[in-house]
Amino acid sequence: MSSNIVYQQHHVSRDERGQVMGKGAFRGCTVWFTGLSGAGKSTLSMKLEEYLCSKGIPAYSLDGDNIRHGLNKDLGFAPADREENIRRIGEVAKLFADAGVVCLVSFISPYRKDRQSARRVHNKSNLPFIEVFVDTPLQVCEGRDVKGLYKKARQGQIKGFTGIDSPYEPPENAEVVTKTADMPVEDCMMLVVKELMERNIIPCETTLPVMELFTSHSQVGKKRAEAEALPSIDITKLDMQWLQVLSEGWATPLTGFMREREFLQCQHFGCLLKNEPINQSVPIVLPVHSADKERVENAEAIALKYDGQVKAILHKPEFYPHLKEERCSRQWGTSNKGHPHIKMIMESGDWLCGGDIEVLERITWGDGLDKYRMTPLELRAKFKSMNADAVFAFQLRNPVHNGHALLMQDTKRKLVERGFKNPVLLLHPLGGWTKSDDVPLDVRMKQHSAVLEEGVLDPQSTVVAIFPAPMMYAGPTEVQWHAKARLATGANFYIVGRDPAGMPHPDEKRDLYDHSHGRKVLTMAPGLGRFEIVPFRVAAYNKTTKKMDFYDPENHDNFEFISGTRMRRTAREGESLPEGFMAPKAWDVLVQYYQSLPKAT
Repeated sequence: MSSNIVYQQHHVSRDERGQVMGKGAFRGCTVWFTGLSGAGKSTLSMKLEEYLCSKGIPAYSLDGDNIRHGLNKDLGFAPADREENIRRIGEVAKLFADAGVVCLVSFISPYRKDRQSARRVHNKSNLPFIEVFVDTPLQVCEGRDVKGLYKKARQGQIKGFTGIDSPYEPPENAEVVTKTADMPVEDCMMLVVKELMERNIIPCETTLPVMELFTSHSQVGKKRAEAEALPSIDITKLDMQWLQVLSEGWATPLTGFMREREFLQCQHFGCLLKNEPINQSVPIVLPVHSADKERVENAEAIALKYDGQVKAILHKPEFYPHLKEERCSRQWGTSNKGHPHIKMIMESGDWLCGGDIEVLERITWGDGLDKYRMTPLELRAKFKSMNADAVFAFQLRNPVHNGHALLMQDTKRKLVERGFKNPVLLLHPLGGWTKSDDVPLDVRMKQHSAVLEEGVLDPQSTVVAIFPAPMMYAGPTEVQWHAKARLATGANFYIVGRDPAGMPHPDEKRDLYDHSHGRKVLTMAPGLGRFEIVPFRVAAYNKTTKKMDFYDPENHDNFEFISGTRMRRTAREGESLPEGFMAPKAWDVLVQYYQSLPKAT
């Protein structure tokens, strides 16, 4: 380089550029896709470019073939030319990143030293460099052979072809590894999105990708052996349910049980403070007893066991005091031990243990209902296969009566009137712990199936799945969590009920929460901007039409309100409620259940 060349400093800072280019923050970086020809690098890069731009994040793909049509058209494929090819594109990518663009480079880039040189160029300029190894086996790439290059290389028409007669040196420590032979391109893309989000390059509220916390299939045996040698803690069934919630990505972007910083943000702000606030109104924590803390607190990692089996590894555990009265007062507005969930907290450990988790295998319960426990990614795939252009979610922990169905039917009708062609209902009963007098999950699922069988809800446009979280009965605070978790499924409309997550006061003859506050809070809650809340409308039994109808105060005498207490008493006595209140087969399920219970003395 000539000694007469002087580098000119920009007058515009990266922060200032980010205000213009990056939705308020500098997001410049390079994502470097490397792999064999036909591995899926360009497909993945172009898909990510499309995704980022749709979210308002400036991105641009630099494709190996495209660059050789212009900037690098003077280069061949000899080792020296390949080195210069990567040197040039590394410098160009750095300029794009410095401009505030997410630069997506898809080059075979077969040599480690050349990729390391590109990384050093970025590191020198304090720009993030993310290497993505598109790990597709040679036989799969050759089988694809979209450009016919492998055939020509095998016939000797192309010399020095990577993977055939020229080496490819796979990355040893790539930030992301994708396997396009085993996963859909969308899932591979979301692995890269997850990495960008964890680096705060993409705001979480803009993306909300699902962050599953499972060990990769190829590493399960190794991790299990590692876990068996670690100190361990036995977790409760309630803890196990929260572990399932975390592992499947319902609580994205949490990467494990909350550390103290996350716990305090949740308790005091109802949000996780990332680039943008992310709603997290309830804490997801792991209580431990003092004896367990003293036994494992100096370990770098601990195994989490349930029923004697290792379920997960918790890395770099952080222990902090479990201030139970304050936690309950902030979450429930009371610390009254007469509340069943508060009682469990008061009886739990005096310490909380936070840390990132790796769950060794998908959590199942063997109760005949695991087929309904669809993960957020599975639900997204299901909605896509149904060609849904809108998804509206309904959370419930009670049997479905025709008043609920009326609200769901009315929501679908309104969505169609707004121009949606194929709105799909996610009927999403809560499947974790509930209080002892609630209808058990297996009975509820049988009742929901009967509702669909009788056509009260359209089976062709309804997906019934189980939400694995435990119930907390925390009113408006919990309602936000129920809505936020459904964002992970791709749902964009959320139906809120009359008294969501409410219950009677433990000591006094009144409700613990105002029944209207849940739906009011949801319309104001931070970090739920992608959801449109469908407001509750009061339904009651219309004695004139003999069906459930939206309540009309001007014709009050025509309506009858049927309480849950009356429903339970009538079912226990084997009698019938007015025709049109509930599908007959669904009602029979409840009658059989309540009559099976021991008679009160």
